[in-house]
Amino acid sequence: MSEANLEPLIEIENLTLTYESEENSYTALQNINLTINRGEFICIVGSSGCGKSTLLSVLEGLHTATNGSVKINGQKIHGAGVERAVVFQSYSLFPWMTALQNVAFAVYETNKKRGSKISKKKASEIALSFLRRVELNGFENKLPGELSGGMQQRVAIARAMACDPEILLMDEPFGALDAKIRENLQNLLLKMWREDEKKKTIVFVTHDLNEAELLADRIVFMIPKHIYAVIEDTLPRPRHYPYVQDSAEYKELYQKLVKYFYNETPEFIDSEGANL
Repeated sequence: MSEANLEPLIEIENLTLTYESEENSYTALQNINLTINRGEFICIVGSSGCGKSTLLSVLEGLHTATNGSVKINGQKIHGAGVERAVVFQSYSLFPWMTALQNVAFAVYETNKKRGSKISKKKASEIALSFLRRVELNGFENKLPGELSGGMQQRVAIARAMACDPEILLMDEPFGALDAKIRENLQNLLLKMWREDEKKKTIVFVTHDLNEAELLADRIVFMIPKHIYAVIEDTLPRPRHYPYVQDSAEYKELYQKLVKYFYNETPEFIDSEGANL
């Protein structure tokens, strides 16, 4: 992304999140600072338990900062908002609704919350167009239980995109899929993001370094409680598996990420694994 086009959308300042109980307290995130620009594709990586999904949950509005702030378009967030949509690792579809009904219901309800009501017929038309974009032609009237895992995740992506959010939050959405389906959905997501007239800002949590390299404009590397590094991913776009992996730039960035991932930063790690 050209520096001339940078426009801050999400501003995280000195974010700390501490869970309190009668017996003790636990700090999950500490002094997190990050600015995410409009239209950026950000990947958050790090080992299990480092706080990736917790940070995403704060952006989603499920948790409130103990200290510091999170702003979207200059306004502090308070709970969920229609400018954000979430795609989880589990597909989170209504099992009694068809693929078309799942997407149309989300479109209708989101527009109602925005105060721009549309007819249920129009919501279905929008839903159908997005199901076609994720290549589910002919499966619109299938229930989730009649679809494969990869197809269900396509429905979840179509549902999120059809609601036309500014921000798409994705929590390891392809983590439960086999390698081939995962690659297909990564390429599909990149295509939809690239071709969207109003390019979404995507914050994507993954533990897969190859996935982060393929998708991201910037990679946010976390160690427990902290951001350790923010790395520019300068691989030229459009990117597509498997060709991108053959480049020297890809291999160099991968080696850097591997060193971070296997804790070749001991001077920053205390006895709990936290950055000092």
